[in-house]
Amino acid sequence: MAFDPDLADRIRALLADEPGVTEQSMFGGRGFLVHGNLAITASSHGGVLVRVGPEQSERLVARSAAEVAVMGGRTMHGWLRVRPEDVRTKRQLARWVTIGGDVARSLPRKPAKRRRK
Repeated sequence: MAFDPDLADRIRALLADEPGVTEQSMFGGRGFLVHGNLAITASSHGGVLVRVGPEQSERLVARSAAEVAVMGGRTMHGWLRVRPEDVRTKRQLARWVTIGGDVARSLPRKPAKRRRK
């Protein structure tokens, strides 16, 4: 399954005023990075994959429909999957974009990668 390009557009619009945002294809989806740190993706599994602080993970799972992400059979602590039906509205999506962006901004900036000629 391919990621939802409309969802990617909605994420892009929410991050439009954020400095240091880049995009790249990853995990079969479209990843949005803040200063080189992945914040959120429009997931190829539908919905979003969002970076959360490991200490936030349990609380967010208990208070929302999000689930801890599992990739390649491994539980990915600090990453949550949010289903498409739980990011339908701008308000719903903005919540997860804000959480992922806050975590990504709290991490050390990664230097820009040099392009090969």
